Amino acid sequence: MDLPVINRLSSALRTRSVVREFGIEALVKVLDEYLPEDQIADVRRAYEFGAKYHAGQNRSSGEPYIYHPLAVARILAEMRMDATTLMAAILHDVVEDTEVSPERVAMVFGKDVASIVEGVTKIEKVEGLSRAELQAESFRKLLLAMTQDLRVILVKLADRLHNMRTLGARDPEKRRRVAKETLQIYAPIAQRLGINTIRTQLEDLAFANMYPERHRVLERAIDDQIGDSRDLIRGVESKLAKALRDEGIGATVVGREKNIYSIYQKMRRKKMRLLQVMDLLGFRIVVAKVDDCYRALGVVHHVYKPVPGGFDDYIANSKANGYQSLHTTCIGPEGHKIEVQIRTREMHHIADSGIAAHWQYKLGSKDGASAPQVRANEWLRSLFDELGTAGSLEFIEGVKVDLFPDEVYVFTPKGLIRRMPRGATSVDFAYSVHSELGDRCVAARIDGSLEPLNTPLKSGQTVEIITARHARPNAAWLNFVKTAKARSHIRNFLRNQREDEAVRLGRRLIEIAMRDLGVPLAKLREDAAEPVLKAYGLKDVEELYAAIGTGERLAPLVARHFLPDQNSPDAETSKAAPLAIEGTEGLVVDYARCCRPIPGDEIRGNVSVGRGIVIHRIDCKHAKARPQDWVPLIWSDKVQGDYLSELRVHAQNMRGLLARVTAEITSSESSIENVQMPDRAGGETIEMRFVITVRSRVHLAHVMRRLHRLDGVEKVTRS
Repeated sequence: MDLPVINRLSSALRTRSVVREFGIEALVKVLDEYLPEDQIADVRRAYEFGAKYHAGQNRSSGEPYIYHPLAVARILAEMRMDATTLMAAILHDVVEDTEVSPERVAMVFGKDVASIVEGVTKIEKVEGLSRAELQAESFRKLLLAMTQDLRVILVKLADRLHNMRTLGARDPEKRRRVAKETLQIYAPIAQRLGINTIRTQLEDLAFANMYPERHRVLERAIDDQIGDSRDLIRGVESKLAKALRDEGIGATVVGREKNIYSIYQKMRRKKMRLLQVMDLLGFRIVVAKVDDCYRALGVVHHVYKPVPGGFDDYIANSKANGYQSLHTTCIGPEGHKIEVQIRTREMHHIADSGIAAHWQYKLGSKDGASAPQVRANEWLRSLFDELGTAGSLEFIEGVKVDLFPDEVYVFTPKGLIRRMPRGATSVDFAYSVHSELGDRCVAARIDGSLEPLNTPLKSGQTVEIITARHARPNAAWLNFVKTAKARSHIRNFLRNQREDEAVRLGRRLIEIAMRDLGVPLAKLREDAAEPVLKAYGLKDVEELYAAIGTGERLAPLVARHFLPDQNSPDAETSKAAPLAIEGTEGLVVDYARCCRPIPGDEIRGNVSVGRGIVIHRIDCKHAKARPQDWVPLIWSDKVQGDYLSELRVHAQNMRGLLARVTAEITSSESSIENVQMPDRAGGETIEMRFVITVRSRVHLAHVMRRLHRLDGVEKVTRS
């Protein structure tokens, strides 16, 4: 039989199987359990519309495309979602993949359905945007649509889940890329919204596609370790159920093997081998009332010995997504550790469905949105408050930072609880209380003791922030803050600070350039500068200064536009007065690492786009090419601050030499930023390289003289 015939037969068999599981009749069978007939008819109408416009389109696996949106609707129907959501799920690709317009969808099925479909639809290709930026903008659009209707994300998550289930038809590179995006964004969003039924499936499917070999090895190792766990699970279920009955507690006990990805994450997080991860089995006890949860906990601890430190009370301290449960780890049969979760029926429903819980009931309720939906809306509002002005890539990175599944609970000095992501620091805590508190923090007391601002917080600690009136955010904080709010505020401050410094530097550069050309500085007035601003496409003089200060425009070339005669000599060749460097220019002046200039050196500057002026020593090899790109510089009489310089110390290979050298540098009022030592093996002499801070050439010479006087030191040179 020919290969094309075999492929067609295989595709037909797959389609027949898909029709049985995800066809319209299979969907209607689920809908009959909870939707009235008129709403089921609307869902059928959406199917007929979608089937008409998707006709002739096939998925990579070969079956007709319409079975994908039907499968998405089936996932949502099993979560008991309303008819509007199901219709939008069936139609979610018609705007993106067919000629149907959003207006047509709104006219035929209503504004709510069209709004959800539009929210899920990706942004079309835009010239000038990279693939990553396009994806980030589509994601921002999705979250923005969620602020209007949370059902948008439910459709998107169900769409992603079915795509993950059928990812095997794609090439390996595509599978890894989609799996990575799922683990970084969509599974954490499902976790943040409390939809654990979707989250666990996304995680395991993504793990299997991203790391197929790791998944196979881990799956095989788990099977070997716990063997046939069914008898073990049944035994624990029976024993716990009997003990609970004997105490008069009505409960349902269900056991399961924990999902592979959560085991893998635990191994990575705690640097454990699989043999050390004993709690591979989990049990869930569902009771009627909150009081019964705590009574059941006592019963569990009576039957199986609890592991010290293995208890968490998420009923008293619920998670950010509304999740509530008691967690305890015990020693089960044959020495196996088992994790037991205890919750009420209501908590169980919310834990599985999150924002989708009670959607049908809440549609007609006077109470409005459910608690998980309220929390989700608050989270979205806070995201856009903190990241609304960020660029597309910065926005998506901020969202990733905010999607932390693990949390710690810390206290303010007044005893109020603050929920923070695991790994959060005192700076994150300060910004979570108030942005101004974060901007002005200089130190923190944790449980009464002064600790560095980058110290990770632990549950139960009390944190007190110490502020100073003139304190400002530090760029180094970006290396350790964990929350999107802290990161966003610090970046905004630094961005504004850089713009202010660029404006000041740009003004100085253009004034010098115009003076050298003999152009009156009065021409810099807004009205006189209008033709120049128009030529460069800028709004005002401040923007012109900023462009010069950051190196996007060269001051001599800009100044030339102010000349009355455009045929005058090229400004680049005119003799320019040097710019005085004071050391307070901040982010728009950089000091080259190749030669590390310090006050007292002869210097010149290279105007670099985005970095402003990069200062080099005049004898630096990088300062000799293309002289027209350089700006003459001198050190101001008022120069201040510490500057980095590099020393090479050649000495005899003696015990304790490094300690003596470092002590001498420190006693010379200099700090050591970096030290490098080559391999000592077999040499009588050794070269040590130090990066130190000095105030000037005079200070550097003082340090070098003191090093020369040390026993064993043969030569000290500056790099």
